[in-house]
Amino acid sequence: MNIAVLGSGAMGCLFGSYLSKRNNVFLIGHNSEKQAFLDKNGIIVRERDGREDQYYPHAVSDCAALPVADLLIVFVRVMDTLAALESNKSIIGPDTYVLTLQNGAGHDEKLLKYVDSSHAIIGSTKHSSCVVNPGLIFHSGIGKTAVGVINRDSDITFISDELTACGFPCVVSESIKKQIWDKLFVNTAASSLTGVLQVPLGFILDDPYANSLMRKMIHEAVEVAKADGFDCFDEDQVTKSVIEVIENGKNGYTSIYTHVKTGQKSEVDYISGYILKRAKELGIPAPCHEMVVTLIHALENRNSQNIC
Repeated sequence: MNIAVLGSGAMGCLFGSYLSKRNNVFLIGHNSEKQAFLDKNGIIVRERDGREDQYYPHAVSDCAALPVADLLIVFVRVMDTLAALESNKSIIGPDTYVLTLQNGAGHDEKLLKYVDSSHAIIGSTKHSSCVVNPGLIFHSGIGKTAVGVINRDSDITFISDELTACGFPCVVSESIKKQIWDKLFVNTAASSLTGVLQVPLGFILDDPYANSLMRKMIHEAVEVAKADGFDCFDEDQVTKSVIEVIENGKNGYTSIYTHVKTGQKSEVDYISGYILKRAKELGIPAPCHEMVVTLIHALENRNSQNIC
């Protein structure tokens, strides 16, 4: 397949690399110097056992010469989604499937501006990665990937089969929004906290204060999910799943951590902020979420003013 990956950050590089084992992959990023470096030198993926493998997806900063994609995977920052899709709409044809595996929720409305409901796919993945240095990423966490099409009559088995064949075990889910909530629990209870505390994931488990706050975030998120119609979640089981993901990537750093550290605007409004928004709409108290979202925005403002 001709596969285009929007975004050449850690996750875009990971998926672009693995998918290039069997497909013609174009890794699209906005930094022309970085893309030229990746295209010339390839991408090294360091696995958790220390093994390093090198891959050579086509890294480009301009889609003008690219063929229409069979599959377009969106891995840009959530707030950049519409701009990235608009800039690269020339590679979206009537038969192109567009898949988002981004953090957070509410992405389906953005995809539907560019493809119909039978070609718009939302999904979640428990794989994680972080950038070690240019051209080298650490594959810090593994887990299930789930995808689901907005129009349930559309058969996307061939996409889940290809992801599985390339190293991302994947299922087609009839309840993909439940899978999105599964990932939201991890991101809000762990990722957002790493952004506030500026720590690797493992600190959230090892420090008793951070661990306590993580559990309070899980409790609030589960209560919001139940009020939102997803009464299938058990708080103890959710906590167990979150802990398992953190343990698998204890030395990893999240995107929110990186964005806060480097002075960029983070995706918190689409993760903890999404849960806070739904909590207010549903009349569910979520004081820990409100505190964490407020703190991250305060950190963003501090960074924009160059205050140490």
